[in-house]
Amino acid sequence: MTVFPLMGEHDYEKLVFCNDNDSGLRAIIAIHDTTLGPALGGIRMLPYATEEEALNDVLRLARGMTYKAAISGVDLGGGKSVVIGDARTDKNPALLRAMGRFIDTMAGEYIAGQDIGTNSHDMAVIRGATRHVSCVNESAGGAGDPSRTTAYGVSCGIRAVLKATNGSDSIGGRHIAIQGLGNVGFALARFCHEAGARLTVTDIYEPVLAKAASELGAEVVGPDEIYDVECDVFSPNSIGAVINDDTIPRLRCPAVAGGANNALAEDRHGDELKAGGIVYGPDFLVNAGGLIRSQEEVNGRATEDFTVYSKVANIYDQTLQVIAMADELGISTARAADWMAEERIAAAKGR
Repeated sequence: MTVFPLMGEHDYEKLVFCNDNDSGLRAIIAIHDTTLGPALGGIRMLPYATEEEALNDVLRLARGMTYKAAISGVDLGGGKSVVIGDARTDKNPALLRAMGRFIDTMAGEYIAGQDIGTNSHDMAVIRGATRHVSCVNESAGGAGDPSRTTAYGVSCGIRAVLKATNGSDSIGGRHIAIQGLGNVGFALARFCHEAGARLTVTDIYEPVLAKAASELGAEVVGPDEIYDVECDVFSPNSIGAVINDDTIPRLRCPAVAGGANNALAEDRHGDELKAGGIVYGPDFLVNAGGLIRSQEEVNGRATEDFTVYSKVANIYDQTLQVIAMADELGISTARAADWMAEERIAAAKGR
């Protein structure tokens, strides 16, 4: 692997490779940019096929966090960490504590949170080794799982793309296709169901599909079939890079907005969505609700629903602003959102 060229391509600040033989920990922490504040980002645990795959993922995710913080007005930088392993079989308290010790060596440059494969209970274990952690469960004195807040922000983004494509931001009566029913995806499905939406859902975990069908009246389709569903909004809420050369021609929707990080496989895929007449709610803006909530927790401020949700609700107006700017400049919403984030960082650097 050619690490330094990868870091130099998008000006990453730091990479930390973590190994602990006793617990089996193999992890990478990436810090992209700390212009706006210390880097905050979740710990993702997945059974990556190769170390190169893990490295590429953590770099993309860390950069996405920088842009997420910048565009949403959060005074934090971008970072992320990945743990190589199956969260269902390889995760254990010793591994989490070891991860906490590595985080602690960074002296506050990186603040961890939960992500795919980790949860607020894991964050409580990690806090036993470092204070630089967010999303700690409520029984341990933390603010708990931010997934519902993230999902609420995604619902605001969905309302914005509906406004842009239908003239009305009402979710009621609309057909939403949700890919991925993890903590964020299922909470989003519940928000949409309660607003009167028709749902089509998919996931690789059968029990959660059965729950969505019974509790939310959702239609269930196979993981690959979700791209072919005719709907008002396609909402990716699982892994990244699902908007790509293979899937874009299959989409049968006027809009895309979801909670998945790095939904676009490459920057050019935002251009291709635009060319196909599909309005894209940029992922790092639409899914910023959890980060907004985490900033309140990190800064010791109240995280009650009414306080945080009023700030997260701004995602609706911000998404509409990005769509309007993209239309005015004749560019994709993805490029418009990038520009807005980069302008805030440049202003903070005094450029």
